[in-house]
Amino acid sequence: MSEVILLSGSPSEHSRSHHVLQYIGTLVEAEGYRIKHISIRDIPKEDLFLGRYDSPAVAEVSRTLEKASGVIVGSPVYKAAYSGVLKALLDLLPQDILQHKPALPIMTGGSPSHMLALEYTLKPVLATLKGQTLKGVYLLDRQIDRKLENPIVDEDVLNRAKKQVQYLISILKKQEAALNASYL
Repeated sequence: MSEVILLSGSPSEHSRSHHVLQYIGTLVEAEGYRIKHISIRDIPKEDLFLGRYDSPAVAEVSRTLEKASGVIVGSPVYKAAYSGVLKALLDLLPQDILQHKPALPIMTGGSPSHMLALEYTLKPVLATLKGQTLKGVYLLDRQIDRKLENPIVDEDVLNRAKKQVQYLISILKKQEAALNASYL
């Protein structure tokens, strides 16, 4: 069974981005895939701040991502970009860590004016790491209720998120079929 990584780039303990990622993870699990959560909060702050490429925590994240079939990366918008701590972690990873992996970006923000942060910041860095970047989903804070099991309260955004998950699943299934065919 393939594993999809949920990478949370939010430093906040009660993050909307993290809640959305968890829900998206349940959609992926419902399709028969295992989910593994990684949060930048799990990485020692000193490793991120000091850029410790050889950190055991960073090495474990690298190994986990290398074995994964796909990744879903979520971050809140800070100053029109993804979180700085997510950037610090991504900078420590090998430059091709996402090669041949579909990468679904998810961002949350307080204003529609930050919607392009997805296009101009998070998607390019995922592509630089060689991920097959999907369109992604941007959610406004008001479209999220952290108290609900499904925190996405806007029906249109929920449908877009489900559609992106289906694209991710489609890519994963095609990759699995190609891998199985190569064994025959």
